[in-house]
Amino acid sequence: MLTLPPLSLYIHIPWCVQKCPYCDFNSHGQHGELPQTEYVDALIADLKQDLHYVQGRQLHTIFIGGGTPSLFDAAQIKRLLTEVDKLIKFKDNIEITMEANPGTLEHDDFEAYQRAGVTRLSIGVQSFSSDKLNLLGRIHDKTEAQVAAKKAKTSGYNSFNLDLMHGLPNQSFDEALADIETAAELAPPHLSWYQLTIEPNTLFHSKPPQLPDDEKLWRIYEQGQKRLAELGYVQYEISAYSKEGFQCQHNLNYWQFGDYLGIGCGAHGKITQLKHNKILRTVKIKHPKGYLAASDYTSDTTIVEEEDRPLEYLMNRLRLMTPIPKEEFEQRTGLERSVISQGIEQACAKGLMTQSQEHWQLTPRGHMFVNDLLSQFL
Repeated sequence: MLTLPPLSLYIHIPWCVQKCPYCDFNSHGQHGELPQTEYVDALIADLKQDLHYVQGRQLHTIFIGGGTPSLFDAAQIKRLLTEVDKLIKFKDNIEITMEANPGTLEHDDFEAYQRAGVTRLSIGVQSFSSDKLNLLGRIHDKTEAQVAAKKAKTSGYNSFNLDLMHGLPNQSFDEALADIETAAELAPPHLSWYQLTIEPNTLFHSKPPQLPDDEKLWRIYEQGQKRLAELGYVQYEISAYSKEGFQCQHNLNYWQFGDYLGIGCGAHGKITQLKHNKILRTVKIKHPKGYLAASDYTSDTTIVEEEDRPLEYLMNRLRLMTPIPKEEFEQRTGLERSVISQGIEQACAKGLMTQSQEHWQLTPRGHMFVNDLLSQFL
């Protein structure tokens, strides 16, 4: 039976100082002064148009992403969060994450964003190698990254994340592992550690850099996983590692097929409509100029048909390392667990999953061959 899951809010701020060559997110290079007041006004109006999706729920988490949200001053972030709180009641101890990049804190320091209501920072370090940062088009250096992490640690946040990539252009095994060691010295409660991939519609796609070969990539991944575990970081999601109690609650809601409103340029949302037994996907107007001029901010709304719900649920849920409650599948999709029993049996026969009376669980082999596993449900 379909039930209402927890509700989160994603807020997209699309501007960056410059576009990175690997980035396929909806981001735009900054040209001149940013329309901060006008954009926050639009975000608030956008949220008001989506209030019928709330259906009596409180906000579980908020994530302010980009782009580079730290290009907006703390006063505007505070105004935004204050207005959101007026429109949708916050859950006690709500997690409010904001992305920030070293070298882009042009308006305020980390303490100011904490006073504005942000409880958690996600800092886009990517690497501590100046050479690799230059190849990635980043505007900060190793020292700025370390300073940003140290400030986050002392600024009163409940938690902070450092974003790291591996498999970088011309990266050696030692360089990749050195980034983990440097990050660990800064003692972040949470680390995102993932391999650089070349995405369509990026500069790296049109002019591919020289990346490590598959053998080196596997060695980096295998030994990096081992080292993170030794350092006390528990992998709870494909690319997320945390100390105990510091998992990102916003991302957990995503991967557990929870609901989230998406406001801002190109923001995506996923909403359960209990009354109509529907699950919707929403997309907002992508380009800042069109978004700021709009009276209706939604560019597309699609229904997740019943036959597509199992695969969509599994594509999200299989990112997590924890067992999958069969009851959760029924609550989040509105379908009986029996609709995927054949695919589950096939996955178990291939050694990709195990099951008990109440749970399904990926095996270590299943974690390595998720795409093969998902093919059982096409």
